[in-house]
Amino acid sequence: MPVATHEQYCRMFDEAKKGKYAFPAFNVTSTETANAVLQGLAASKSDGIIQVSTGGGEFASGSTIKDMALGAMSLALHVHNVASRYNILVGLHTDHCHPSKLDKFVKPLIAETEKRRAQGLPNLFNSHMFDGSELSMDKNIEISEELLKLCAKNDIILEIETGVVGGEEDGHDTSGVANDKLYTTPEDMQMAHERLSKIGRFLLAATFGNVHGVYKPGNVKLTPKILRDGQAAVQKKFGTAGNPLDLVFHGGSGSELHEIHETLEYGVVKMNIDTDTQYAFTRPIADWMLKNYDGVLKIDGEVGNKKFYDPRAYLKAAETGMAKRVSQAADDLKSTGKSLLS
Repeated sequence: MPVATHEQYCRMFDEAKKGKYAFPAFNVTSTETANAVLQGLAASKSDGIIQVSTGGGEFASGSTIKDMALGAMSLALHVHNVASRYNILVGLHTDHCHPSKLDKFVKPLIAETEKRRAQGLPNLFNSHMFDGSELSMDKNIEISEELLKLCAKNDIILEIETGVVGGEEDGHDTSGVANDKLYTTPEDMQMAHERLSKIGRFLLAATFGNVHGVYKPGNVKLTPKILRDGQAAVQKKFGTAGNPLDLVFHGGSGSELHEIHETLEYGVVKMNIDTDTQYAFTRPIADWMLKNYDGVLKIDGEVGNKKFYDPRAYLKAAETGMAKRVSQAADDLKSTGKSLLS
């Protein structure tokens, strides 16, 4: 099945919220990591999301060009080309884009989708994220309104962030941010709903103590009830039913499984996963190099062994390792076996 249409993508989130599960969303930086996501999702019969960050796009374009939008386009086109061979739905998304990079990343990608639509082609990406959490809440929502108008015109969902996810990702370090900024308030969630829901569909990455990075289980202190209280505040003020907001969980590494499951009760429909899959991809490569040291290197005048230093050999192992972690994420988020195509 090709990449999800806008209607299918919206239905994915509707079904997830109704069924109290979420889609794992994986950052990719290469065709190999994108293939690993597709492999793992297909093995689990789970729909899911492939996403590209500004740094990931820059890397994918090559160390000479370093064009984040170009690299993101290249990865998206690869996914469009190969996704049709898998019997699952996959959405394409761009991750954290801070205000200073909008003109180099999100806006050119929206323009590319607009161009494709004029030619009768499907959208390049299903959704984009604007991370305005470093701004005042009012300025954050003001820019989000402008972007959502562009997105809605082209059947694209916008993801925004209120509050700050702690830690460091893609070179953006928020470790020095004041503690109270790590928690989205009910008023933030009400403002987002009031000003954006009338424009188009959006996802909200509300923060509740979550952080990017590597942590042992139990080291990240989450407060999932912040999500519950925010949903209740929106419901009370605007008379909506159930969990009115489609929520996103960022920075899940180190979270306890019971905390992840609790967030599903409060309307989380998407959870980002990057750190764990980076390790799952790299670990088999390290294992390969250590076990095949003499074959990978030309030592003491020997010629090595091409079967071992051929990149395809260890990258296949890396792809398989990451695919297993992708399947685990589907299990953790309860999306296994729930593809809309099943």
